[in-house]
Amino acid sequence: MNENYNISSSPHIRDKVTTSNIMLYVLIALLPATVFGIYNFRHENAWLLVVVTTLTAVLAEYIYEKLMHKPITIHDYSAAVTGLLLALNLPPTLPLWMGALGSVFAIIVVKQLFGGLGQNFMNPALGARCFLLISFTGRMTYFVYDGVTGATPLAELKAGEAVNTMDMLIGNIRGTIGETSVIAIMIGAMFLLLMGIIDLRIPGTYIVTFVIFITIFGGHGFDPQYITAHLCGGGLMLGAWFMATDYVTSPITKNGQIVYGICLGLLTGLFRLFGGSAEGVSYAIIISNLLVPLIEKITLPKPFGKGGEK
Repeated sequence: MNENYNISSSPHIRDKVTTSNIMLYVLIALLPATVFGIYNFRHENAWLLVVVTTLTAVLAEYIYEKLMHKPITIHDYSAAVTGLLLALNLPPTLPLWMGALGSVFAIIVVKQLFGGLGQNFMNPALGARCFLLISFTGRMTYFVYDGVTGATPLAELKAGEAVNTMDMLIGNIRGTIGETSVIAIMIGAMFLLLMGIIDLRIPGTYIVTFVIFITIFGGHGFDPQYITAHLCGGGLMLGAWFMATDYVTSPITKNGQIVYGICLGLLTGLFRLFGGSAEGVSYAIIISNLLVPLIEKITLPKPFGKGGEK
């Protein structure tokens, strides 16, 4: 009877994996796409934009928390992930001050004003990208590859032109810094899967739903080349594996994650096929982020012994 029992609040089962561990794994997983993007757009000095947006995001979080007398959280790497993801979603020719402005918007407006990490209602990097796209449409849709300007392959596909799917797979195309190489993106995605940071539920449902949608409504039937071009073009792969899977802005229930993935696929297909722009991933993810509370409400399991059928 001399045993002492420690009484504490939940959670009673804890994992050694911390937020900083998870964010560090995400940073590592983003390295292949980042390195390839910097090399691919070396003539546009893409590395400068990557450095500026990442450092600005970290600095903005530090200054805000210092001024608000809040605990400093830059050591959890979440601000660095936001800044890097934003850079990978930007064209390499974007002025540095616009990239910095986007990082400040992501950290201060989307993240910190709503309570910080774990409280933001949408993905901060995508929120900032859409803010920049609305504010500076011309610069955000100006794409260069190897010194030559022009439309992205996805825009050419929407216009009915032929595209080189092998170049799209490798990444030798115009686009944002991190979206061009599907191979580099998938290397990072495989790392996250192997480390158990993400699973196939959200990205798998997203991609399958999108493929079904464009097969039915794309006007090409089940055309493997057309489907491959859509999957490799734009930010679908980057969004599906690295932003749609964000812990904070995606459902926690398993059924909810499937519903969430279906919403992503339907919205992306709707925007791409029937919208004015060739892309649609950013808006699809943001709108789905806003639907997460409703999705969780309708998919939350009933506690044992409650809510029985009458």
